[in-house]
Amino acid sequence: SQPIQMRFNEIMAGSRADLICKVYGESYDELERLAGEVRTVLNAIPGGAETEFDAIGKVPMIEIQPDRDAMQKFNVHADDLNRLIETALAGADVGTLIEGNRRTPVIVRLDEKRRADLPAMERLPLRTEDGTMLALGQVAKVKQVDQVNQIAREDTQRRVSVLINVRGRDTASFVEEATKALHEKVVFPDGYYFEFGGQFKNLMEAKKRLAVVVPLALGMILLLIFLSFKSIRQAALIFLCVPLAVTGGIFALWLRGMPFTISAAVGFIALSGIAVLNGIMLISYINQLREEGRSLRDAVVEGTLTRLRPKLMTALVASLGFLPMAIATGAGAEVQRPIATVVIGGIVTSTFLTLLVVPLLYEWLERKTKPRNQTALESS
Repeated sequence: SQPIQMRFNEIMAGSRADLICKVYGESYDELERLAGEVRTVLNAIPGGAETEFDAIGKVPMIEIQPDRDAMQKFNVHADDLNRLIETALAGADVGTLIEGNRRTPVIVRLDEKRRADLPAMERLPLRTEDGTMLALGQVAKVKQVDQVNQIAREDTQRRVSVLINVRGRDTASFVEEATKALHEKVVFPDGYYFEFGGQFKNLMEAKKRLAVVVPLALGMILLLIFLSFKSIRQAALIFLCVPLAVTGGIFALWLRGMPFTISAAVGFIALSGIAVLNGIMLISYINQLREEGRSLRDAVVEGTLTRLRPKLMTALVASLGFLPMAIATGAGAEVQRPIATVVIGGIVTSTFLTLLVVPLLYEWLERKTKPRNQTALESS
């Protein structure tokens, strides 16, 4: 659900928004100014209408500044002043109320209304060492000031965050356009800079991992196919089913106007496995027919026709099964739609191209290598 997703974003990226623009620097006033300009620029970019500040602004606070000259004149120590202020604002433990077996601590402090009343704070009684009674206002200045509510830091640097929920477009293209616009329209002084975080940062990190994991997984698949068929030609032919399927997945994403996301990448990985499995079943059956004594052409034709119905049924069942995910609009649909779209599009193209391209290439490769094998046998 949406609250769970917001909580997940807050745990992973430190914010409840999908995307975060973090502005770093030293002066908080300058950070506030830059964050306001950044928000204005981001609001003007399509898809970035939902922007807000994260814990920015100032709140009224009571500031008490000791008057050192007056404290020395009346012989008032800083500890006495601190205890008085602590008792008035935070409270002091003055005893315990015992009622049978129950013990209740007794805390004394000013009520909420008086704690916010500056004249009442200035009239707080303060006893000196010689027993003289003074008012707090005689030895300290009590005033109300506006202070920063919260100062966020990351890697020891102050930062202010602008939260963005991207709607109607993919995050990667929004960040690319936003980065260009911020460099052109916002002047960052020396020592001040910005960076994007949140789901965009997770996406970039996941892409880096997939750039290593996916080629490694595909290489292992190719190796296992080669070990099973003992033929690099047939292994490459089976592996050809992967790009045939991926083409359909890419076309389906383009047709629906969807960006490449992590969920789409997961769909491509699943699609690759399905395509390789279909290729293995087709080539294995053709090899089996040839071992039974069929000619190359007969084995290819009969194997393809025999596998036609099972492949069509498999493609139909898988496509219909993923159809509800492809048209989903509820919670989690942003994850389900890319996966289902990729799988459906890839299965459709893989089914027809595998039954057309793979048998033709199989026969062409086998006929091309057959004369060489016969020549080698005759020379031996």
